[in-house]
Amino acid sequence: MSAEDRFAELHRRHAQAELGGGEERIRRQHKAGKKTARERIELLLDPGSFLEVDKFVVHQSHDFGMEEQKVLGDGVVTGSGRIHGRTVFVFAQDFTVFGGSLSEAYARKICKIMDLAMKTGVPVIGLNDSGGARIQEGVASLGGYADIFLRNTLASGVVPQISAVMGPCAGGAVYSPAITDFVFMVKNTSYMFVTGPDVIKAVTHESVSAEELGGATTHGTTSGVAHFAADSEEECLALIRELLTFLPQNNVDDPPLRPTRDPVDRRDESLQTLVPEQPNKPYDIKDVIRTVLDDHYFFEVHAGFAPNIVVGFGRLGGRPVGIVANQPAHLAGCLDINASLKGARFVRFCDCFNIPLVTFEDVPGFLPGTAQEFGGIIKHGAKLLYAYCEATVPKLTVITRKAYGGAYDVMSSKHIRGDANFAWPTAEIAVMGPEGAVNILYRREVEAAADAAAFRDARIREYRAKFANPYVAAERGYVDEVIEPRDTRARLCAMLDVLKSKRDSNPPRKHGNIPL
Repeated sequence: MSAEDRFAELHRRHAQAELGGGEERIRRQHKAGKKTARERIELLLDPGSFLEVDKFVVHQSHDFGMEEQKVLGDGVVTGSGRIHGRTVFVFAQDFTVFGGSLSEAYARKICKIMDLAMKTGVPVIGLNDSGGARIQEGVASLGGYADIFLRNTLASGVVPQISAVMGPCAGGAVYSPAITDFVFMVKNTSYMFVTGPDVIKAVTHESVSAEELGGATTHGTTSGVAHFAADSEEECLALIRELLTFLPQNNVDDPPLRPTRDPVDRRDESLQTLVPEQPNKPYDIKDVIRTVLDDHYFFEVHAGFAPNIVVGFGRLGGRPVGIVANQPAHLAGCLDINASLKGARFVRFCDCFNIPLVTFEDVPGFLPGTAQEFGGIIKHGAKLLYAYCEATVPKLTVITRKAYGGAYDVMSSKHIRGDANFAWPTAEIAVMGPEGAVNILYRREVEAAADAAAFRDARIREYRAKFANPYVAAERGYVDEVIEPRDTRARLCAMLDVLKSKRDSNPPRKHGNIPL
């Protein structure tokens, strides 16, 4: 064979691999409203930056006639590339090849780039679109999944791991995205579940569609499995690119700085009157968050799930920070099971990757009720407490209004290693609200009073004046400074600069035992 023929053969193989399952199956993929694996990679990565590996890999199965059905690449496209100029590793499952089903060779391809990501300290992004294990390969396919799960677990907290579910993801396949740091889904074209609608109907007689059972809206609002539910594949991939602008490459790097023209000492007078005079009147904590952050930009995470707590990323003086905030506009900002889980997961991610935490606090306590107690609010609430206690990154807290009871302790208080704790003059730091306190402290007196309502109101005013303020806490050093709301950005930026060299650690151990 001449050199010219050898080059021609190489080009033929490249073209064959790039066709995946063939033109007809690509047409079907497009008709279903989905892009191909290679099209997704092109949208995700900086133009021309993709370096593919294992393009010519094929499966080694000889059962069920599989030796006659070999496709170059074997159903997954793997390699490295750049996002905003920074290296990432990526794999994209190809539904046009055997329905994207995972084989032993396919799993080896994914494991290879995950191993390289760990050695080089680079994020891993998985674009999932697969019918599950390749049945023709039996236990070899299942073993391939386990190989991936192990790497997901070992990489956790070492390099960021991001999963985009862009088609089916069912059975054991769901556990790889579940271990990763962030899960993105696409409305109407992606779903995740352990057992599908047909199995559920056969076993429990429940009738449910794939979208209702495991679609993006379900997982973005009800289960909390998905952190982002995008309207299209283009939006999904753009969100991944945006998320990475806040994240370091690995657990020893610092998050990337982004210079801003927004002055670090900018004052905003609107904050002065944002908290209502009436203590039970709601307001939107996102108005505080956006006003304080660089360029008023807040990248919210888990927006549809547990809206009584708000989490996401922003920047202060160009430095990325993780935001955790009680939301008085939902459930009065109470902490419940879902809010505790959402907050704890986010706090731990930020701590893994050296992202300072800024907490905005307006919390009247934990949500009461039998559903919460029977559901284990004690155990789940302790997860958020544990996460904050364990975190060693810089921790800044701003109490805007209520900070009651155990919830005050949990929300990055001074007692659990909060580094800089500020309070607005509207802050109320106490064991409970004035009404509840008076009901307990003066129960007998109220019952004996000639005018019980007037006596009770007087005691409430007295308690509020004495305890429903930030000054008792400030006198004890539990709050570092009581500040005017308009100075919040300046104080946070200044303290973040002070704390940039912070070093803290936890006792030597294999790992803690978070209350799961």
